[in-house]
Amino acid sequence: MAYSLIEYRSQIVSGTLPKDDLVELKKKVTAKIDYGNRILGLDLVVRDEAGNTLDPDCTSTVSLFRAHETASRSVDDRIQEEKTRLQNLEMRRQALFNTVHTYSLLMNLKNFVCNIGEDAELLMSLYDPDQSEFISENFLVRWDSTGMPKEIEKLNNLPALFTDLSRSDLMRQRLFLVCQIIRVGSMELKEGKKQTGGLRRPFGVAVMDITDIAHGKTDDEDKQHFIPFQQIAMETYIRQRQLIMSPLIPSRVIGENEPLTAVFNKVIATREVNHKGQGLFVTLKLLHGDLAQVRKDYPHFVDRSTAIVRKMGFPEIILPGNVRNDIYVTLLQGEFDRGKKKTPKNVEVMLSVHDDEGNAMESAIFPGAGYDGITEYKSVIYYQVKQPCWNETVKVTIPIEDVCRCHLRVMFRHRSSQDSRDKSEKPFGMAFVRLMRGDGTTLRDGRHEPIVYKVDVKKTEDAKVYLTLPGTWAEVEEKEKQTGKQFHHSGVITVTKDSFQIATLTCSTKLTQNVDLLGLLNWRSNPKDLEQTLQRLMEVEGGEIVKFLQDTLDALFNIMMDTSEKDTYDTLVFNALVFIITLIGDIKFQHFNPVLETYINKHFSATLAYMKLTRVLNYYVGHAEEAALTENLYAALKALKYLFRFIVQSRILYLRFYGNSEDGDAFFNSIRSLFLSFNALMDRPLDEGVKIKGAILKYLPSIINDIQSVFDPVELSILLSKFIESIPDSQLVRQKLGCMCKIVESDLFMQPDCRDVLLPLVADQLSGQLDDHSCKPDYEACVQLLSTVLDILDRKDVGPTRGHVQLIMERLLRRVNRSVISMDKSSLLIGHYLACMTAILKQMDDMHYAHYIGTFKTRQDIMDFLMETFIMFKDLMGKVFPADWMIMNLVQMQVFLRAISQYSDVLNMYFLDQAHFQLQLWNNYFHLTVAFLTHKTLQLESFSQEKRNKILNKYGDMRKAVGFKIRDMWHNLGPHKMKFIPAMVGPILEVTLVPEPELRKATIPIFFDMMQCEHNFSPGRTFETFENELITKLDQEVEGGRGDEQYKVLLEKTLLEHCRRHRYLSQSGEELALLLSSLLENLLAYRTITHDESPEHRMSCTVNVLNFYKEKKREDIYIRYLYKLRDLHLDCENYTEAAYTLLLHAELLEWSDKACAAHLIPRDGKHVWTQQELKERLFQEIICYLDKGKMWEKAIELGKQLAKMHESHMFDFMELSQLLKKQAEFYEKIMHAMRPQPEYFAVGYYGLGFPSFLRNKMFIYRGKEYEWLEDFSLKLLSQFPNAARMTSTAPPGDNISNSPAQYIQCFTVKPVLVVPQQFKDKGVPEQILNYYRTNEVDQFQYSRPFRKGEKDPDNEFATMWIERSTYFTAYRFPGILKWFEVKSVSVEEISPLQNAIETMEMANEKLSNLVQQQACDRSLSINPLSMMLSGIVDPAVMGGFSNYEKAFFTDTYIHEHPEDGERIDSLKHLIALQIPLLADGIRIHGEKTTEQLKPLHNRLVTCFQDLREKVEKHYGVITLPCSLTERKKSRVGSVVMPYILSSTLRRMSTVSTLSNASSGSASSDGHSYISSQDSLLSRPSDRRTSVLSRSEEDNRIGRKNRKEWSVSKSQVLLERPSDGDEPPAEKQQRPKSLQLGDRRLTLSLFQGVSSQLSLSHPLSPLPASPHTPRSSSMEHKRALCQTQDCMSSCARRRVEAHSAVSHHFSVTTMPTPSTPQGHLHLCRRRSTRMKLTTPASLQSSLLRCQ
Repeated sequence: MAYSLIEYRSQIVSGTLPKDDLVELKKKVTAKIDYGNRILGLDLVVRDEAGNTLDPDCTSTVSLFRAHETASRSVDDRIQEEKTRLQNLEMRRQALFNTVHTYSLLMNLKNFVCNIGEDAELLMSLYDPDQSEFISENFLVRWDSTGMPKEIEKLNNLPALFTDLSRSDLMRQRLFLVCQIIRVGSMELKEGKKQTGGLRRPFGVAVMDITDIAHGKTDDEDKQHFIPFQQIAMETYIRQRQLIMSPLIPSRVIGENEPLTAVFNKVIATREVNHKGQGLFVTLKLLHGDLAQVRKDYPHFVDRSTAIVRKMGFPEIILPGNVRNDIYVTLLQGEFDRGKKKTPKNVEVMLSVHDDEGNAMESAIFPGAGYDGITEYKSVIYYQVKQPCWNETVKVTIPIEDVCRCHLRVMFRHRSSQDSRDKSEKPFGMAFVRLMRGDGTTLRDGRHEPIVYKVDVKKTEDAKVYLTLPGTWAEVEEKEKQTGKQFHHSGVITVTKDSFQIATLTCSTKLTQNVDLLGLLNWRSNPKDLEQTLQRLMEVEGGEIVKFLQDTLDALFNIMMDTSEKDTYDTLVFNALVFIITLIGDIKFQHFNPVLETYINKHFSATLAYMKLTRVLNYYVGHAEEAALTENLYAALKALKYLFRFIVQSRILYLRFYGNSEDGDAFFNSIRSLFLSFNALMDRPLDEGVKIKGAILKYLPSIINDIQSVFDPVELSILLSKFIESIPDSQLVRQKLGCMCKIVESDLFMQPDCRDVLLPLVADQLSGQLDDHSCKPDYEACVQLLSTVLDILDRKDVGPTRGHVQLIMERLLRRVNRSVISMDKSSLLIGHYLACMTAILKQMDDMHYAHYIGTFKTRQDIMDFLMETFIMFKDLMGKVFPADWMIMNLVQMQVFLRAISQYSDVLNMYFLDQAHFQLQLWNNYFHLTVAFLTHKTLQLESFSQEKRNKILNKYGDMRKAVGFKIRDMWHNLGPHKMKFIPAMVGPILEVTLVPEPELRKATIPIFFDMMQCEHNFSPGRTFETFENELITKLDQEVEGGRGDEQYKVLLEKTLLEHCRRHRYLSQSGEELALLLSSLLENLLAYRTITHDESPEHRMSCTVNVLNFYKEKKREDIYIRYLYKLRDLHLDCENYTEAAYTLLLHAELLEWSDKACAAHLIPRDGKHVWTQQELKERLFQEIICYLDKGKMWEKAIELGKQLAKMHESHMFDFMELSQLLKKQAEFYEKIMHAMRPQPEYFAVGYYGLGFPSFLRNKMFIYRGKEYEWLEDFSLKLLSQFPNAARMTSTAPPGDNISNSPAQYIQCFTVKPVLVVPQQFKDKGVPEQILNYYRTNEVDQFQYSRPFRKGEKDPDNEFATMWIERSTYFTAYRFPGILKWFEVKSVSVEEISPLQNAIETMEMANEKLSNLVQQQACDRSLSINPLSMMLSGIVDPAVMGGFSNYEKAFFTDTYIHEHPEDGERIDSLKHLIALQIPLLADGIRIHGEKTTEQLKPLHNRLVTCFQDLREKVEKHYGVITLPCSLTERKKSRVGSVVMPYILSSTLRRMSTVSTLSNASSGSASSDGHSYISSQDSLLSRPSDRRTSVLSRSEEDNRIGRKNRKEWSVSKSQVLLERPSDGDEPPAEKQQRPKSLQLGDRRLTLSLFQGVSSQLSLSHPLSPLPASPHTPRSSSMEHKRALCQTQDCMSSCARRRVEAHSAVSHHFSVTTMPTPSTPQGHLHLCRRRSTRMKLTTPASLQSSLLRCQ
């Protein structure tokens, strides 16, 4: 589009275009611009016919509306055309064919590939195979023997334009482009004796189906189409084939003697052409328009070199200037006697044109377009054919004046293939055909059979001789009919037995073949047949008449004038004239209308014709009831316009020549009589002559402009008024209104005197139609008439119109208003009526308004009018005209503004006093003005600066005028103000939010006025109602996009100024002002962030607003924002937070049957709930979300509440059963399902570049599943791409906090576990306790190592301190957000000794858990246990706890730190506590050790013995209490080991206080590794087989039936499958303790006490939960081994230290992920936790690295 606009601009700027072309180009440019504007969403630009933008000040409202409608429709059509251009080509093509009547087909012959060896002629034409007829003449191309065009300059460019094609031509079922290839040379293509040259011989054909191109289905002008060439075989070749092949097999070879038309049909039928690459290459394009139009529109396609190929016939529409005189002659066929020859003759036909003298007409014959004419045409020669069939068409073109004396002459000659013989051959026959018949008509179209005369050279050259003879056998037959005698040849020239046929087609605008038309033109020569001639004229084909239009009309009026004394032929002439006028009205001849107009104005001269024409017309109208005259009258009415043109022109000519004479009254009386006849006809019953009545109403207005020039306009207006009044009200309503519309459009209505007569009639008719009691008003016809009237009244050249406007106002304004009110907004007519109403109001001045109000009789009538007007104005603004009709909308608003101003004065005058105050009326007024002021058309801030300036210059800022009017009207209310509170709070708020400073300053004080009013009139002296309403509306408006920071400042400042000056409102008003300012700040932040891509930011702002409304106890708005927050969480799949958000709504409800208040019901619910029903529904939804978020503990808690209500209050046991089932499912999920623990991250936003709700604040974030610090940091930084990440975890300084930049601090923190009271000092499964590790927490710790004092190179632990920061959040996790702000931070320093204690506690806890896991599940990998045991008993690098001994157990340290005595004892106790745990670990390790690990195990045993002796010697012997080893019952099929905290083990253990010697003795006697009494897990030999056996059968059962289970930090879940089948014979007998009757699993946790699990029911596997996928035992083993190996390798890579460090990381087990991704996350988490759970030995190595 841009390129075409640039091209158009260059053409316009060049200044070389003619005026008409410039106008057309401007239209194209504006159409493209308007189309582009629509695509870009810009305003519609309306223009006049010349393409100039319309000025609304100089254009009537109705015209402006029509221009908008036209422009919009044009753009819509263009858009629809673009949409359907490819989608629905068929519809577009049909639409195009319906609008265009003449077409042209452009063909360009690019190349012809064929090896002929001689010159050739290519004859191309359009052909219809179904009718076997050629549509066009030939396009001739001559090709030379070298394979190049004769005109070498036309190589690859031989264009031809097939013109005058009509729609019917293109829409044929099939259309082909055919090409005949004629060889010009010898008779046969062979070498030999001297052969005759220059013979035209058939060579081949080429055909192409162009139906799709003609139908417009394909259009690619650049595509080259290949037309295959079908060669025809020589006769000698055919004869050779017939000799060789059996005559029974028909030959399929096309012979050269077959007619080429037959060849066409064969090729078209078979569609198989063996072209061997030979053929034509052409391009084709269908163009719209005739030759002149195509040359104008496509000058780059059609130039002087383009051959014009005419259609053999006239186009669908004949243009007046189309002069043509072509006679197409087709040589059809012949039959010739062989004479003395043995074989048939090789006949050549020679055609020429001669005059009566025998002279040949030079260059009169055209064999094809593209070449000049020739004098003699020679046909194709068919070899030895008795009945040759040529079907060759040539065009004969001779001057029109020579046609009458010319004839066609045909000579027949035998041609020999031998040149010597051929020279001796003379013509053997001759025939001729006269072009003009004896009656003066042209040779008839069709077949003719000329008589073939024998050639006598002397006589045949003498035309006078043979022209005395009949030329065709048809002439002979006609002569025989006339004479009654048989024709006998005179013998001058002998007639042969040969026969010959031709066909002719005359395409001439000057020659006629119609005898009747010729008889009319020559009527004076045969006056006695005039009546018959006039009657036959109406049977003549229209094309013949329009060719001789002027001559025909002259003849008709000459007949009328020559017989003026008589009425003999008046009716016949009248009917003939009506026939011709009707004919020209046909679409085919519509272009002859200008010819008729020219004839009337310049050539018509019958001065007395008006008398005869009016007489006949009066007679027809007066006798309309006669059936014989009805059709004549109807035809006359259709031709009424031009009949009166003739009448008026005749009258003007009469007055010009004779002046005013006594017959003037006769003429006037005839006109009056005609109207009286019309009136009488219209007053008849409807069923009589309804067709005639409709025709009168349709065609009568067309005579007004003509007749008023010879008739008094005022009297004519009166006649027309009486004519309309004569029509019954209920008859032909639409036709009547249409007639009146045309009357108004006439020049008559432009004259004030005539308008005085006609306008009351129009007003009465419209008023009657638009009356409330009208049954079926024709709204479309009414608005068409009214808009036409208003359009004319708004013009400047029609004289005074004030009285006419007043008449329209009085009679029609109210009717139009009510019509608009009654219409649906989607009605197509409402825009027209709104334009009419706007036009009426625009043309009314102040006096009109005052006068109109004065026409109402009572105050109630005024109120009704104002009420409906206010409502109508409000409903119409911006809802009728499209948004891009900017000018129309602004004009409407400008007119409405003036009307509102006028009606404001009426309100103040009639409805302000106490007695007549109307609350609803004033309410409607205020709502109207607010809607006006806030209408989007007037919001200038949303427009570009240029558009804003244009609107301000043309219309000003209409908002200010209305705003000031609202302020004044509010203050006028006085004591009535309280009636508008709180209803008007919202509308006034909308006004104040408009971003116009002066308007805001003028209207914000209304708020203070409302506060003051409520304070004065309320009993409590408050303005609570106003405050609540203002907060509610402010929330809605700001969320809707209104309001800004400037408004917040101005609102606060204005209210504070007014309140502080008030005696009683100073304090409460100031509080409200500050409250509104705070609310606006939150709302603006929320609105700004709603479009942010970060959902976290949107959630933060939502919570801020939510907390504000919670404090203000605005539950309705609070709940609305709760659901917005829920939706945000659901979008992010934060199901836990969504549940906690909904829980806030549920907490507002009670378990009661009270009906819910409207504000408690969510916005998306339409059901009426009780509080109990709604709360139950919310609980169900919350439990569902908690289930998705894997918060089953919380779901159980809520489920218990709900179950209690169902059990004790609702007694709905069915629902209770479902709840309990769901709870059971949740319990099972707690124990079985995979539930990764989320990480927590501390995030600080420092710098002034962050939003206020983040700036210089720290938050704790709850991560998603498997979300580690790296992923979280990347996500965080992506939300703030300009932020820099801080590398330090220390609090930043003021230089960073006050910096304009953005800094983000992010690190992982550890939640502080708060064990619930019911779990303290109890063995709790880790699956249960894990929930509390990361949930129900609000304290988080971060530890950072540092040094105090100098570094001890021998022992680093003595100076390594820990700085532990504890962060306290405002709310517990999880909650309504995934993050909460840190409210306080405490920092404490952990001494090296305390750090050592914590490290030992952690190591013992992990060792205990790992030992229990290994004992309970023999299938676990031994690698983690090996690494942990090696790290403790064989600390090769870092020395193990010996470093603690060196650092803290020395006399020097004890002396320097006497206060640490108790801590030292605790550390010693923890060291001693490791021994029984290590003992069981090494025992289990020995049981599971493989051959490859034997050396390692032996090393471990040796080191442990040394370690044990040393520890027991120095720190005593630990004895664990028996209470921990009591038997625990669990569910059938599983054993869950309790989770025992190391601190619990410490408290409940006892330490022997034996001396070193006794300790050693005890160690040697009763505390050896093998028989240790302090082991954590005993393994009696009689129970080993039953409990921990790994027999082959147990492995088989486990592999087959065991479900997947998870191993977490300190839990083991064992599931035993039930024995469904009898054991096989070879299976060893189970011990009694594990037999089916009394299944028991005995676990001995501690030496000497058995912990048995009694199973009263058979063991069976637990049902798989949805979250616990099944997997085989081997798969589980592999997954666990891979995970632990991965963790071990991570630890080895990252810590090159003592193996005591590696045990710290590698044994920290978690629930085993079931997917590779889970293993990867697990490893990453291990690496992350290194930073937070570093033991003393590793911390020292890290410090060294630093």
